Amino acid sequence: MPEPVDAVEMQAALLRLRRASGLPVAFGGLLSDARHARIAELNGAQTTALRGLVITAGSGLGGKSIALSRPCAVTDYPSSRHISHEYDTAVAAEGLRSVVAVPVVVRRKVRGVLYGALREPLALGDRTFDAAVAAARDVEQALAVRDEVQQLMTVTRDQVTDPRAAPGAWEDVREAHRELRALVPKVADPALREELLSVCGLLASASGTSVPGARGVQLAPREIDVLACVAAGATNAVAADRLGLRPETVKGYLRAAMRKLGAHTRLEAVVAARRAGLLP
Repeated sequence: MPEPVDAVEMQAALLRLRRASGLPVAFGGLLSDARHARIAELNGAQTTALRGLVITAGSGLGGKSIALSRPCAVTDYPSSRHISHEYDTAVAAEGLRSVVAVPVVVRRKVRGVLYGALREPLALGDRTFDAAVAAARDVEQALAVRDEVQQLMTVTRDQVTDPRAAPGAWEDVREAHRELRALVPKVADPALREELLSVCGLLASASGTSVPGARGVQLAPREIDVLACVAAGATNAVAADRLGLRPETVKGYLRAAMRKLGAHTRLEAVVAARRAGLLP
Protein backbone atom coordinates (compact mmCIF):
# COMPACT_ATOMS: atom_id res chain seq x y z
CA MET A 1 0.00 0.00 0.00
CA PRO A 2 1.28 3.53 -0.69
CA GLU A 3 2.24 5.93 2.10
CA PRO A 4 -0.21 8.75 1.27
CA VAL A 5 0.31 10.76 4.44
CA ASP A 6 3.87 11.68 3.45
CA ALA A 7 2.89 13.37 0.23
CA VAL A 8 -0.73 14.38 0.70
CA GLU A 9 -1.82 14.93 4.29
CA MET A 10 1.63 16.08 5.44
CA GLN A 11 1.80 18.80 2.77
CA ALA A 12 -1.77 19.86 3.52
CA ALA A 13 -0.99 20.05 7.25
CA LEU A 14 2.14 22.10 6.64
CA LEU A 15 0.23 24.54 4.45
CA ARG A 16 -2.48 24.92 7.11
CA LEU A 17 0.21 25.45 9.74
CA ARG A 18 1.78 28.30 7.77
CA ARG A 19 -1.56 29.95 7.04
CA ALA A 20 -2.83 29.68 10.61
CA SER A 21 0.39 30.77 12.30
CA GLY A 22 1.89 33.18 9.80
CA LEU A 23 5.21 31.32 9.96
CA PRO A 24 7.15 31.46 6.69
CA VAL A 25 8.56 27.91 6.88
CA ALA A 26 7.06 24.54 7.81
CA PHE A 27 8.45 21.04 7.35
CA GLY A 28 8.09 17.54 8.74
CA GLY A 29 8.18 13.80 8.29
CA LEU A 30 7.16 10.45 9.70
CA LEU A 31 9.18 8.01 11.78
CA SER A 32 10.76 5.13 9.91
CA ASP A 33 11.30 3.24 13.17
CA ALA A 34 10.96 3.91 16.90
CA ARG A 35 13.78 6.46 17.00
CA HIS A 36 14.23 8.05 13.57
CA ALA A 37 12.15 10.48 11.50
CA ARG A 38 13.03 11.61 7.99
CA ILE A 39 12.15 15.15 6.88
CA ALA A 40 10.27 14.45 3.66
CA GLU A 41 8.05 17.50 3.13
CA LEU A 42 8.95 21.20 3.02
CA ASN A 43 6.67 24.22 2.67
CA GLY A 44 8.11 27.69 2.28
CA ALA A 45 11.73 26.56 2.33
CA GLN A 46 14.25 28.45 0.20
CA THR A 47 16.77 25.59 0.01
CA THR A 48 16.72 21.78 0.07
CA ALA A 49 19.09 21.60 3.05
CA LEU A 50 16.41 20.12 5.34
CA ARG A 51 15.00 17.60 2.87
CA GLY A 52 15.94 14.03 3.70
CA LEU A 53 17.42 14.97 7.08
CA VAL A 54 17.13 12.04 9.51
CA ILE A 55 16.15 13.16 13.00
CA THR A 56 17.12 10.90 15.89
CA ALA A 57 15.05 10.86 19.09
CA GLY A 58 16.73 13.10 21.65
CA SER A 59 18.82 15.00 19.10
CA GLY A 60 18.08 18.60 18.13
CA LEU A 61 14.73 20.24 18.69
CA GLY A 62 12.64 17.71 16.75
CA GLY A 63 14.45 14.80 18.39
CA LYS A 64 13.69 16.32 21.80
CA SER A 65 10.02 16.64 20.86
CA ILE A 66 9.97 13.00 19.74
CA ALA A 67 11.68 11.79 22.92
CA LEU A 68 9.42 13.81 25.25
CA SER A 69 6.27 13.30 23.14
CA ARG A 70 5.33 16.97 23.51
CA PRO A 71 5.80 20.30 21.68
CA CYS A 72 9.18 22.00 22.10
CA ALA A 73 10.41 25.41 20.94
CA VAL A 74 13.50 27.60 20.90
CA THR A 75 13.73 31.33 20.32
CA ASP A 76 17.17 31.17 18.71
CA TYR A 77 18.10 27.73 17.43
CA PRO A 78 21.87 28.29 16.87
CA SER A 79 22.52 29.56 20.40
CA SER A 80 19.99 27.50 22.37
CA ARG A 81 21.41 25.62 25.35
CA HIS A 82 18.32 23.45 25.70
CA ILE A 83 18.96 21.27 22.65
CA SER A 84 21.87 19.44 21.05
CA HIS A 85 23.22 20.82 17.79
CA GLU A 86 23.71 17.93 15.36
CA TYR A 87 21.62 19.66 12.68
CA ASP A 88 23.00 23.19 12.89
CA THR A 89 24.47 23.11 9.38
CA ALA A 90 21.12 22.37 7.71
CA VAL A 91 19.25 24.80 9.96
CA ALA A 92 21.79 27.56 9.21
CA ALA A 93 21.61 26.88 5.47
CA GLU A 94 17.86 27.56 5.58
CA GLY A 95 18.43 30.57 7.86
CA LEU A 96 16.10 29.39 10.64
CA ARG A 97 16.22 30.96 14.10
CA SER A 98 12.97 30.61 16.05
CA VAL A 99 11.55 27.07 15.70
CA VAL A 100 8.72 24.99 17.16
CA ALA A 101 8.51 21.20 16.84
CA VAL A 102 5.36 19.16 17.55
CA PRO A 103 5.16 15.36 17.64
CA VAL A 104 2.51 13.43 15.73
CA VAL A 105 1.13 10.96 18.27
CA VAL A 106 -1.27 8.16 17.36
CA ARG A 107 -2.54 5.97 20.21
CA ARG A 108 0.26 7.19 22.49
CA LYS A 109 2.94 6.33 19.96
CA VAL A 110 4.99 9.04 18.25
CA ARG A 111 4.69 8.58 14.49
CA GLY A 112 6.16 11.81 13.13
CA VAL A 113 7.16 15.41 13.80
CA LEU A 114 6.12 18.80 12.35
CA TYR A 115 8.11 22.02 12.51
CA GLY A 116 7.27 25.68 12.05
CA ALA A 117 10.00 28.32 11.89
CA LEU A 118 10.93 31.98 11.60
CA ARG A 119 14.12 33.43 10.15
CA GLU A 120 14.27 35.85 13.09
CA PRO A 121 14.96 35.19 16.81
CA LEU A 122 11.48 36.07 18.08
CA ALA A 123 9.41 34.45 20.82
CA LEU A 124 6.59 32.27 19.51
CA GLY A 125 3.14 32.96 20.92
CA ASP A 126 0.12 30.82 21.72
CA ARG A 127 -1.30 31.28 18.23
CA THR A 128 1.77 29.60 16.76
CA PHE A 129 1.69 26.71 19.23
CA ASP A 130 -2.04 26.17 18.70
CA ALA A 131 -1.59 26.12 14.92
CA ALA A 132 1.29 23.64 15.14
CA VAL A 133 -0.64 21.32 17.45
CA ALA A 134 -3.72 21.49 15.20
CA ALA A 135 -1.61 20.61 12.14
CA ALA A 136 -0.10 17.64 13.96
CA ARG A 137 -3.59 16.46 14.88
CA ASP A 138 -4.60 16.58 11.23
CA VAL A 139 -1.77 14.19 10.41
CA GLU A 140 -2.61 12.04 13.44
CA GLN A 141 -6.18 11.61 12.22
CA ALA A 142 -5.01 10.72 8.72
CA LEU A 143 -2.62 8.12 10.10
CA ALA A 144 -5.31 6.67 12.36
CA VAL A 145 -7.65 6.32 9.35
CA ARG A 146 -4.88 4.70 7.30
CA ASP A 147 -4.12 2.25 10.12
CA GLU A 148 -7.78 1.29 10.33
CA VAL A 149 -7.97 0.89 6.56
CA GLN A 150 -4.91 -1.36 6.48
CA GLN A 151 -6.23 -3.51 9.30
CA LEU A 152 -9.66 -3.87 7.75
CA MET A 153 -8.30 -4.65 4.28
CA THR A 154 -5.94 -7.29 5.65
CA VAL A 155 -8.69 -8.98 7.62
CA THR A 156 -11.27 -8.84 4.84
CA ARG A 157 -8.89 -10.14 2.19
CA ASP A 158 -8.06 -13.08 4.44
CA GLN A 159 -11.74 -13.77 5.02
CA VAL A 160 -12.68 -13.53 1.35
CA THR A 161 -9.83 -15.69 0.09
CA ASP A 162 -10.05 -18.35 2.83
CA PRO A 163 -12.10 -21.24 1.44
CA ARG A 164 -12.57 -22.59 4.95
CA ALA A 165 -14.33 -19.46 6.20
CA ALA A 166 -17.46 -20.30 8.14
CA PRO A 167 -20.80 -19.08 6.79
CA GLY A 168 -21.12 -16.74 9.77
CA ALA A 169 -17.90 -15.01 8.72
CA TRP A 170 -19.82 -13.24 5.97
CA GLU A 171 -21.46 -11.07 8.59
CA ASP A 172 -17.97 -9.91 9.55
CA VAL A 173 -17.20 -9.28 5.88
CA ARG A 174 -20.36 -7.21 5.51
CA GLU A 175 -19.49 -5.17 8.59
CA ALA A 176 -15.96 -4.62 7.27
CA HIS A 177 -17.43 -3.55 3.90
CA ARG A 178 -19.61 -0.97 5.65
CA GLU A 179 -16.70 0.36 7.72
CA LEU A 180 -14.41 0.60 4.70
CA ARG A 181 -17.00 2.51 2.70
CA ALA A 182 -17.48 4.91 5.61
CA LEU A 183 -13.73 5.56 5.64
CA VAL A 184 -13.43 6.35 1.91
CA PRO A 185 -14.54 10.02 2.18
CA LYS A 186 -11.98 10.59 4.95
CA VAL A 187 -9.03 9.51 2.78
CA ALA A 188 -7.33 12.35 0.92
CA ASP A 189 -5.00 10.29 -1.27
CA PRO A 190 -6.69 9.34 -4.60
CA ALA A 191 -4.66 6.14 -5.02
CA LEU A 192 -5.64 4.88 -1.57
CA ARG A 193 -9.29 5.79 -2.20
CA GLU A 194 -9.22 3.77 -5.41
CA GLU A 195 -7.67 0.82 -3.59
CA LEU A 196 -10.33 1.06 -0.89
CA LEU A 197 -13.12 1.08 -3.46
CA SER A 198 -11.49 -1.85 -5.23
CA VAL A 199 -11.48 -3.87 -2.01
CA CYS A 200 -15.10 -2.88 -1.41
CA GLY A 201 -15.94 -4.18 -4.87
CA LEU A 202 -14.13 -7.42 -4.12
CA LEU A 203 -16.13 -7.84 -0.92
CA ALA A 204 -19.41 -7.03 -2.65
CA SER A 205 -18.90 -9.70 -5.30
CA ALA A 206 -17.20 -12.38 -3.22
CA SER A 207 -20.21 -13.76 -1.37
CA GLY A 208 -21.68 -15.29 -4.51
CA THR A 209 -25.12 -13.81 -3.91
CA SER A 210 -25.15 -11.65 -7.02
CA VAL A 211 -27.36 -12.48 -9.99
CA PRO A 212 -25.86 -11.86 -13.48
CA GLY A 213 -29.03 -10.33 -14.87
CA ALA A 214 -29.22 -7.79 -12.05
CA ARG A 215 -25.74 -6.31 -12.53
CA GLY A 216 -26.85 -3.41 -14.71
CA VAL A 217 -27.96 -1.29 -11.74
CA GLN A 218 -25.75 1.75 -11.04
CA LEU A 219 -25.86 3.44 -7.64
CA ALA A 220 -24.01 6.55 -6.48
CA PRO A 221 -21.25 5.89 -3.92
CA ARG A 222 -23.22 7.51 -1.09
CA GLU A 223 -26.31 5.47 -1.98
CA ILE A 224 -24.24 2.31 -1.53
CA ASP A 225 -22.83 3.68 1.75
CA VAL A 226 -26.36 4.21 3.07
CA LEU A 227 -27.50 0.76 1.96
CA ALA A 228 -24.46 -0.81 3.63
CA CYS A 229 -25.53 0.80 6.90
CA VAL A 230 -29.15 -0.25 6.40
CA ALA A 231 -27.99 -3.82 5.70
CA ALA A 232 -26.26 -3.79 9.11
CA GLY A 233 -29.55 -2.84 10.77
CA ALA A 234 -28.86 0.87 11.19
CA THR A 235 -31.69 3.37 11.38
CA ASN A 236 -31.51 6.53 9.29
CA ALA A 237 -30.28 8.46 12.33
CA VAL A 238 -27.53 5.93 13.06
CA ALA A 239 -26.51 5.82 9.39
CA ALA A 240 -26.32 9.61 9.35
CA ASP A 241 -24.07 9.60 12.41
CA ARG A 242 -21.77 6.92 10.95
CA LEU A 243 -21.47 8.64 7.59
CA GLY A 244 -21.30 12.23 8.80
CA LEU A 245 -24.52 13.16 7.00
CA ARG A 246 -27.85 14.71 7.98
CA PRO A 247 -30.74 12.24 8.54
CA GLU A 248 -32.70 13.99 5.77
CA THR A 249 -29.78 13.43 3.40
CA VAL A 250 -29.68 9.75 4.30
CA LYS A 251 -33.40 9.49 3.55
CA GLY A 252 -32.83 11.08 0.16
CA TYR A 253 -30.04 8.66 -0.75
CA LEU A 254 -32.11 5.71 0.45
CA ARG A 255 -35.15 6.78 -1.61
CA ALA A 256 -32.98 7.21 -4.70
CA ALA A 257 -31.39 3.77 -4.22
CA MET A 258 -34.77 2.11 -3.72
CA ARG A 259 -36.11 3.74 -6.89
CA LYS A 260 -33.12 2.57 -8.97
CA LEU A 261 -33.35 -0.94 -7.54
CA GLY A 262 -37.12 -1.18 -7.99
CA ALA A 263 -37.54 -1.81 -4.27
CA HIS A 264 -40.47 -0.81 -2.07
CA THR A 265 -38.92 -1.46 1.34
CA ARG A 266 -35.51 -1.12 2.94
CA LEU A 267 -35.11 -4.90 3.06
CA GLU A 268 -36.01 -5.27 -0.60
CA ALA A 269 -33.40 -2.62 -1.44
CA VAL A 270 -30.67 -4.51 0.45
CA VAL A 271 -31.59 -7.81 -1.22
CA ALA A 272 -31.66 -6.19 -4.65
CA ALA A 273 -28.30 -4.50 -4.04
CA ARG A 274 -26.76 -7.87 -3.13
CA ARG A 275 -28.21 -9.46 -6.25
CA ALA A 276 -26.66 -6.62 -8.26
CA GLY A 277 -23.25 -7.29 -6.70
CA LEU A 278 -23.23 -3.90 -4.94
CA LEU A 279 -23.24 -5.29 -1.37
CA PRO A 280 -21.71 -8.48 0.08
